[in-house]
Amino acid sequence: MSLQDQLLKAGLVTKHDAKKANKDKHRARKAGKQVVNEAKADAAQKRAEQTERDRQLNAQRKADSEKKALQAQIRQLITVNAQSREKGELAYNFSDNGTITKIYVTAALQQGLINGQLAIAKLDEEYHLIAAAVAEKVAQRDASVIVLLNDKSADAPDEDDPYADYQIPDDLMW
Repeated sequence: MSLQDQLLKAGLVTKHDAKKANKDKHRARKAGKQVVNEAKADAAQKRAEQTERDRQLNAQRKADSEKKALQAQIRQLITVNAQSREKGELAYNFSDNGTITKIYVTAALQQGLINGQLAIAKLDEEYHLIAAAVAEKVAQRDASVIVLLNDKSADAPDEDDPYADYQIPDDLMW
């Protein structure tokens, strides 16, 4: 015999009180299950959020490592293929981000720059002369490193150009 039956028999509680107590007990048990389910849902949501943060962090790290690898490739291409400027006596002027800059080169290097065989690349605030083919490889990786690359095909005059007969000399210094 249960405690509830004994209390009813003794007359200490009524049937109405017993039913109410059973209902309350049932509701409490049901609410306890719901609380457990909410806790499981919260834990699952937190795990999903943590997984998403980890995925984003890994993607950022991967992008950073790819960027560093690309910069290392550019540095290696420029340093390995840089032309020696020797003791240049000719000043070669060019524009670097809107600023006129001057480097001293030999006559052969100047002609190579004019003809588009050589290019100027900027690495660590220093200018390097590299072959045009190497400059194109560097430009594929990061075009902002190449400061000057003359393209002779772009210098071809238009058919309708009224000044086509008046060519600017290549050795004109400005």
